[in-house]
Amino acid sequence: MAVAAVTTKPLDTQLAMPFHPPLPKPLQKKRLPAGRPREWYVSHNRRLKAMRLAIALLDTGVYQPASASNHRIRTTAEHLGIHPPSDTTCRMVRTLIRYGR
Repeated sequence: MAVAAVTTKPLDTQLAMPFHPPLPKPLQKKRLPAGRPREWYVSHNRRLKAMRLAIALLDTGVYQPASASNHRIRTTAEHLGIHPPSDTTCRMVRTLIRYGR
């Protein structure tokens, strides 16, 4: 009868290993195209903020738009270091969560 030997790593090397892989570096920002109306830049930045917030909420387990209240979205923005979003941006976050499935 063959017996398998169980080998494990020493405890000190197990603690040195990271629990998660390192985060990827953020993409380098590019300048926005010049010559567009101001409203285009406002809506573009609003969409970017809404996408960042929607991704953060999905990562924390908020999958239903009904559970993403304005307060919860603004609290998430505070944790991310983003200025508090307006009511319009909060609505856009809920829309992204709803239709992003």
